[in-house]
Amino acid sequence: MATKQQCKNCEKSSDTSFTYCPYCGQETANTLTVGILFSNTISNYFSIDGRFFRSFIPLMTRPGVLAKRFVNGKRKLYLHPAQFYLFISVIFFFLFSFTVRKADDNVSKTLRNLFNKEVSIDSADLDLFEVNLTLDSLVNASKKTPSNTFNFKKEVLDSLIKNGAPLPEKLGAMGLKKNAGALTTKVFTQVLKLYEQKGGGIIQTLYDTIPIAMFVLLPLFALLLKLMYWRRATFAHHIVFSFYFFTFLFTTFCTRLLVNTFASIPLWVDILFFISFIIYLVMALSHFYESSWKRALLKGTFISLSFLFLFLPLTMAGIVLVSFLLY
Repeated sequence: MATKQQCKNCEKSSDTSFTYCPYCGQETANTLTVGILFSNTISNYFSIDGRFFRSFIPLMTRPGVLAKRFVNGKRKLYLHPAQFYLFISVIFFFLFSFTVRKADDNVSKTLRNLFNKEVSIDSADLDLFEVNLTLDSLVNASKKTPSNTFNFKKEVLDSLIKNGAPLPEKLGAMGLKKNAGALTTKVFTQVLKLYEQKGGGIIQTLYDTIPIAMFVLLPLFALLLKLMYWRRATFAHHIVFSFYFFTFLFTTFCTRLLVNTFASIPLWVDILFFISFIIYLVMALSHFYESSWKRALLKGTFISLSFLFLFLPLTMAGIVLVSFLLY
């Protein structure tokens, strides 16, 4: 008579010869080591197994083929496009963080030098540190009130900051009017924070918002595909194509970052990188949507230019604005 064992997960009994529970699929062994914990984490969340290499090679060498196979039903053989994108993006942002850290240090140093710069005195009026930046584009929501303008004395503001003056008093010294709106007050507060911290961490804050923006850019890219191939595929298919294409972009950027660590990359190489993206996109469109090379070239060029000069600048502007407000 075969002996039974109880699954620790679903608590159902099965034969002791089973390595995995026939009901829930969990491994029947109750051993948990650091090695097993680490390997399970990698396997469950990043799927570093045969599927990764079966997905990576065609992604890089056969544009559009992997996405075509996935939408045609061959999904167990390959890494899920969302998982693939997540895994490569994590690597990219990890490598990119070192570049951001260096850039943040340089920007912070520059701003500290600017804020601490001594101003020569030629007359009684030149001992003022005045910044005049009109906020018409941000605060003209109400035309009944005059525009707020940064106009403050460095010595006065430094004294208020040193003595721990209340925030409204410091904002007032910067030129903020008492009847200013919430958005204007927020902008003035962020500028004050920038001044107090001498710009420290502003690039890091900008970097922290980029991953969120990428999840906005990807569906926008899929929307462009939908406009170009309205009847050729569903929006879900366009999303699959976008996941794989962005995964290719992140992989290429990872390669560039690694190379740039050891040697400076000239401008002409970056131009070749950009051209390779368009070539890859055209080839991928031709394979995935089964279109002619001429149509793929026209549509790929239109998609690239629209994305580069329309969606990307708007998204980057949004990133800068959100980063400034969150700084």
